Amino acid sequence: MDTLKDKVVLVTGAARRVGAEIARVLHAEGAVLALHYRGSKPEAQALVAELNASRPGSALAFQADLLETGQLSRLVEEIANHFGRLDALVNNASSFFATPLSAIGEGEWNDLVGTNLKAPLFLSQAAAPHLAVARGAIVNITDIHAERPLKNYPLYCAAKAGLAGLTRALALELGPHVRVNGIAPGPILWPEDGSFDADAQAKVVSRTLLKRCGEPADIARTVRFLLADAPYVTGQIIAVDGGRSVVL
Repeated sequence: MDTLKDKVVLVTGAARRVGAEIARVLHAEGAVLALHYRGSKPEAQALVAELNASRPGSALAFQADLLETGQLSRLVEEIANHFGRLDALVNNASSFFATPLSAIGEGEWNDLVGTNLKAPLFLSQAAAPHLAVARGAIVNITDIHAERPLKNYPLYCAAKAGLAGLTRALALELGPHVRVNGIAPGPILWPEDGSFDADAQAKVVSRTLLKRCGEPADIARTVRFLLADAPYVTGQIIAVDGGRSVVL
């Protein structure tokens, strides 16, 4: 895809935060957005209205619980039927919370592995025939802690490590017609649950080479690059982390 004009892109977890910025940046390049949300309906509808105000009919929201595998093929088919095609998939939706080893149960497993690994796999499976026709692409949002684990988050890190491995495996499985790459963010937005206080945030930032947090736009611009400007790049994971992974 040497241009995103009129290309249909599904972004999961698109109603808020990084997902919403990805949607805005791709839309500004001419893409048509299928915005997935689970529970953030007001935010999703507001974003659809914002995007359609500048280009009517260029965005629509689709609800699905990514933990319900049976809903994933339905989601893809609804999008393909509505827009007539699907050119790209951005697996952005993610759960993130601490799970000390003693606290891990099946509920935590199903949530963290379900959103960070299982859903991207089955969404990619459902989207693959459409993407092959379009000679499209998949971008998975992984994490720098897939390679260098974060203490007290073993299950999240393992799930993201699985997603990193899946990214490379799908590049092999879906080539030559579909490219698959990943982005590993560093400190971009802090969790909303208060799990990183001011001291913890300062410590993380001090371990970046650029000595600052990134912005959602840093991730969004990298998604745009991988979709529109990297026709010979597949099976790669780009760290967008201010250099933090260099010294982890």
